[in-house]
Amino acid sequence: MRGPLLLLSALGLFAVLDANSKLLSGGYHVSQVLAFRYAVLLALLAAWVILRRAAPGPLGTRRPGAQLLRSAFMVGSGAGFFLSLRHLPLAEGYLVYFTAPFMLLALFRVLLKEPVPASAWGWCGVGFTGVLLALWPGLSAGGAWAAYAWGMLGSFCHAMVLVMNRSLRDEPGMARLILWSAAPALPLLVPWAWAEWATPPAGDALALAANGLLAGGATIGLAAAFRYASAPRLAPLEFSALVFAVIADVTIWGVWPSAWVWAGAAVVSFAGIMAQRAPRAA
Repeated sequence: MRGPLLLLSALGLFAVLDANSKLLSGGYHVSQVLAFRYAVLLALLAAWVILRRAAPGPLGTRRPGAQLLRSAFMVGSGAGFFLSLRHLPLAEGYLVYFTAPFMLLALFRVLLKEPVPASAWGWCGVGFTGVLLALWPGLSAGGAWAAYAWGMLGSFCHAMVLVMNRSLRDEPGMARLILWSAAPALPLLVPWAWAEWATPPAGDALALAANGLLAGGATIGLAAAFRYASAPRLAPLEFSALVFAVIADVTIWGVWPSAWVWAGAAVVSFAGIMAQRAPRAA
């Protein structure tokens, strides 16, 4: 149960991160939010090294190309979800995100050559039908096309991050993960963030810093989860994030999901639960 429990913990942190990012999205550019996030992560790593006189694990890597690729997909995932949630309720944004587990199964099979039971492919189709069911009314009525597109980009990048986590499972360590995720991205984001900079008041500065803590904890949890379990085992558990999304929409923004969203969520959740049978049977 180590892999599933780590994944569920990471999803809980991501849910808080997404709600916090949605609250910030109206006043700050995505480049500033992401630059703040990575700067906080590097500052925490530097503080650990200074205070403890040692890093929390090795910093070097034998696969710099793979580490840089994971960093790029992490930036794409963060930007995609941030821009999507600027215009979508959290629960609806999560339904777009729920395409990621199905992308993940396909990517694991194609890129990592890991076996995926045949039944899992069928439940992928059922789950994707549920996503379309939830989103179709908004799309057919001329909804926020750009928000859906950003959400799909974020979902694909998220799935690729998980693929890279599995590929790099032979290089564990919190320090290495933080360094190689944040250090390559921050210099690229700083000029863009400087051009779009909006000086935050104290409360918003704390919220921006909290994004770094939440993102760091969630990233470490995800990487650790895929060291211990495969995609067919973990992918269906990602649907539990919908619970956090609905709670946040109702308690923070007072937005109740529509009947279409509930129907789509039911289909997606059913597909995720049934897909869990495939790895158990194997």
